[in-house]
Amino acid sequence: MNIDQAEKDKFNKIAKEWWDPSGKFAPLHKINPLRSNYINNKKNVKKLNVLDVGCGGGLLTEALYDFGAEVTGIDISEVAIETAKLHASETNKEIRYILGEAESLVDKKETFDIVSCLEAIEHVPDPQLLVKTCSDLCKPGGEVFFSTINRNPKSFLFAIIGAEYILNLLPKGTHDFNKFIKPSELHGFMTNTGLEVKEIIGMSYNPLTGNYWLGDDVTVNYLIHAHKPQ
Repeated sequence: MNIDQAEKDKFNKIAKEWWDPSGKFAPLHKINPLRSNYINNKKNVKKLNVLDVGCGGGLLTEALYDFGAEVTGIDISEVAIETAKLHASETNKEIRYILGEAESLVDKKETFDIVSCLEAIEHVPDPQLLVKTCSDLCKPGGEVFFSTINRNPKSFLFAIIGAEYILNLLPKGTHDFNKFIKPSELHGFMTNTGLEVKEIIGMSYNPLTGNYWLGDDVTVNYLIHAHKPQ
């Protein structure tokens, strides 16, 4: 079982706020277009079978659905999944949401054209296992996407001190610096499972303008895209 109970409890407490663009998940609302467009630009998701691991309340899941994908979202948070199901129902979106660990889908031998796992790997006790799970769930010839936070003094200053304590972009205690993952480490996890890393791209934030953008700076937030060979 690749679950940190304290992390699960923490997100259960605030999960009802997933769809409030000015609430505790406001930063995810702002970066969601960047993330979903990045995935769709790398691989047109229309009519493809997509799995969103650690889907939370369904922000990315719904965005990929809007691009025409057949989407499944899975998460260990009961409140988040119920929130996601309710929002999908209210917006008439046919999305399959599952409460549980992604490993359960491996046991059922399910596979997907695209597997995304964004802003989740830094919350599990065994990140290498999560990467292997996502790789196992991806069909040969498919694509895998992760996003997370680098581990260095700048990321501690920006992602924890700045985001949680100064700007109040996130609830205090959202992140544990020791669980942050360097791009080289995540690259290694992915190649260990047979994935071919295609790109690592940074996601930056300007606190004065509130703007986010993708670029070369991977010192804080970053996305990583890999291909699973045939």
